[in-house]
Amino acid sequence: MAKILPITLNFLNELTTNNNRDWFNEQKKNYLFAHENLIEFAQELLLEMKKHDNIETESGKKSLFRIYKDVRFSADKSPYKTHMSGSFKRATKLLRGGYYFHIQPGESFIGGGFWGPTSEDLKRLRQEIGENPEELRQIISEKSFLNNFETLKGEKVKTAPKGFQKDHPAIDLIRHKQFLLIKSFTDEEVLNSDFLSKVNHGFKSMRPFLNYMSEILSTDSNGESLY
Repeated sequence: MAKILPITLNFLNELTTNNNRDWFNEQKKNYLFAHENLIEFAQELLLEMKKHDNIETESGKKSLFRIYKDVRFSADKSPYKTHMSGSFKRATKLLRGGYYFHIQPGESFIGGGFWGPTSEDLKRLRQEIGENPEELRQIISEKSFLNNFETLKGEKVKTAPKGFQKDHPAIDLIRHKQFLLIKSFTDEEVLNSDFLSKVNHGFKSMRPFLNYMSEILSTDSNGESLY
């Protein structure tokens, strides 16, 4: 299987302390090597993902985000990200949520779920969770979920969303503005030959959650299909 090479982490580690255009241009060959390494990794990961999910993303190369930062509205004017990352989008309106991988020395992780749900989607999710939280609680209490992700993560409103009481029995879930699953990896794990397999397994472990959320978002409040 494709693997993340030490030179990729080394490049990113050096970029952290040399985040300027002159250094980057001098090290362009190393960047291109690291970039090709990520393309190869992402491509093989995508092929593995397509064995168990319907993925819209066309190629590993197209899954990757640019390393160049948009600094127009940022106080930090360093021109480059100090990580490499990519994402896979699930196909069709019936399969919602997405997958994200992030390679950074000391801070590598995979993530999935719903980073920025629309207000309409958020309203529908909160409505369903408020009326029937048991199904979601069961999913996030399964051994596989706990072993991989520990808990449901993401930003929450400080109190209670409009239309819900602060003492609602599912207020801990209803307060979510994001619904994220995150699994971290050490540098040693990232460089290991079985890392791709572990990432694929982690993404596959997200499926019960993603499918549950997809079912809610593809039906109305009466359970009738929207598509």
